[in-house]
Amino acid sequence: MSVQARGLGMPTLCPTWCVHVLSVLHSHRVKQSELFDRWKSLQMCRWAMNISEANQFKSTLSRCCNAPSFLFTTQKNTPLGTKLKYEVDTSGIYHINQEIFRMFPKVLLWAGQSGRGPGVTPRGPTWPCTGSAACVFRRCNLPPISEKYTMDVGVKTDVVTVNPSIITERFHKLEKWRRPFYRLLQVYENASVLLPAFYNARNTDVSVRVKYVLDDFESPQAVYYFHPQYLVNVSRYWLSLGVRAKRISTGLILATAALELCEEVHLFGFWAFPMNPSGLYITHHYYDNVKPRPGFHAMPSEIFNFLHLHSRGILRVHTGTCNCC
Repeated sequence: MSVQARGLGMPTLCPTWCVHVLSVLHSHRVKQSELFDRWKSLQMCRWAMNISEANQFKSTLSRCCNAPSFLFTTQKNTPLGTKLKYEVDTSGIYHINQEIFRMFPKVLLWAGQSGRGPGVTPRGPTWPCTGSAACVFRRCNLPPISEKYTMDVGVKTDVVTVNPSIITERFHKLEKWRRPFYRLLQVYENASVLLPAFYNARNTDVSVRVKYVLDDFESPQAVYYFHPQYLVNVSRYWLSLGVRAKRISTGLILATAALELCEEVHLFGFWAFPMNPSGLYITHHYYDNVKPRPGFHAMPSEIFNFLHLHSRGILRVHTGTCNCC
C-alpha cells in the first residue's frame, strides 16, 4: 500500500469530526464500513499536532515503558553477570557473560536526543523529508527497497528490524552460507539492525550470529537487541487499551518507542484490513500478501488505537495515495 505525506503547515483538526471519530474509535466495536466512513470524513480536515495531548501521552509511556532507558539492552541497563529473563519464556534466564556484554552499546542509541519524527513503515513508504537529519526512518523485517518499489517506499533507512524467524527460514540460521544475508543487509547501507534476541531462547543464538556476520565482513552496521522487559511493558500497556494478541506487531513496538523519543511521529503503511479506505483491495505488505498466523497479532485493534491517537493530534496516520519521493 502506498501513502502520501502532505505539508506540515496545518490548522487544527475539525472539532465536530473529532468528536464523532473519538466516540467511534473508543468503543472498538465499530463496523469496518463505519470506520472507513468516519476515517474518510476526518481526512477532510487538516491535521495538526496537539502538543498538550502528545506530551501527556509521552509521560504515560515514560512511566510504564521508559524507552529512553530500556528500549535496547545496554551495558548500563544490563550489566555483566545479569540474569536476564526472556520476554515470553519467563522461566528461562540468559546469563550475560563477557562476550555478550561487549556486544551491547554503553548507552542507549538516541538517548538524550530528539528528532522531528520517524517515518515508521511496516507496510509502506518513508515520509518525504528524505535526507533530513531530523527524520528517522525505521523499516520492519527486511522489506525490499529495490528500484521496483522506490517510488512508493524511498530508500533512506536508519533502522531495520529483523525477525529471527526470517534468518531461520531463509538463511539456515546463518549456520551455512552467510554472504547472502550480509548482501541483503547492505541494501540498507549503514542502517542499524535491531532484533528481539531475548524474546525466547531460540532467538538468542540466531540474533548473536547477526553480529558475528557483520563483524566478519567488516560492516559498519551496528546491531542492537530489544530489552525483553521493555517489550513486556509495552505489551502490557497496549493490552490495557484492548490490543489482545499473542504478540503485538513490530510496527506497534517501534511506533510506541517513537512516541517517547521523538517530537512528532508520522506513520506510513499501517492498516489492518484487506481493502483501503477507498474500498480497493490491497495486499498485506506492499511486496507480498503473506499474513501472520491467525491470532498472533491483533492488527485491527492496533489500527483502532492509531486512528484514535491521530484524531487526538498525538501522531499522524497517512493512508492516502503516494505521489512523493
